[in-house]
Amino acid sequence: MLTLVRHGESSANAAGLLLGRTDAPLTEKGWRQAAAIGALLGPVTRLVSSPLARARDTASLLDLGLEVEIDERWIEVDYGEHEGRPLGQVPAEVWRHWRADPHYRPLGGESLAEVAGRVSAACEELFSADGQGARSTHGDVVVVSHVSPIKAAVAWAIGADAGLAWRLHLSTGSVTRIGWGATGPVLHLYNAQPSSPA
Repeated sequence: MLTLVRHGESSANAAGLLLGRTDAPLTEKGWRQAAAIGALLGPVTRLVSSPLARARDTASLLDLGLEVEIDERWIEVDYGEHEGRPLGQVPAEVWRHWRADPHYRPLGGESLAEVAGRVSAACEELFSADGQGARSTHGDVVVVSHVSPIKAAVAWAIGADAGLAWRLHLSTGSVTRIGWGATGPVLHLYNAQPSSPA
């Protein structure tokens, strides 16, 4: 099973900023969210993380006793010129372009289609039949990542295009699970959250 964990709330999330590659720290709520996620996890054989601090800190707080493997493919989308802007200050025309075209790339940034490409490759590698990945019967692979890559993994699992991202909500400190069925990936759980932190 592949278990995808969205990092706990960061200071930029709490401030309503468009947060991509900026290394914003976890808030107190984010630390509580991350610490509570462990209750939703079963046996884990591998722990993978985005290189960004909010993901790495969340991975550490899971307290799984495993070395954290860094995989750049799980990093958040690059918002380019819109990085760090309040959501309400992104021009309406930009939102229209983004929603209409998965290949839309903001200046200096990355498209959702590009995110989907790198995440699909990472998922396919984790589900390869080598016995070391998410098909293992000994435990799950946990990946700590961000909103856009996790939505891209869900789209990969259900055979949807990158535009699916606009139709999904994913909370900080949440868990999504993808398994492997007779014909390929199967979405088992989406946006599950521990009941305690608020």
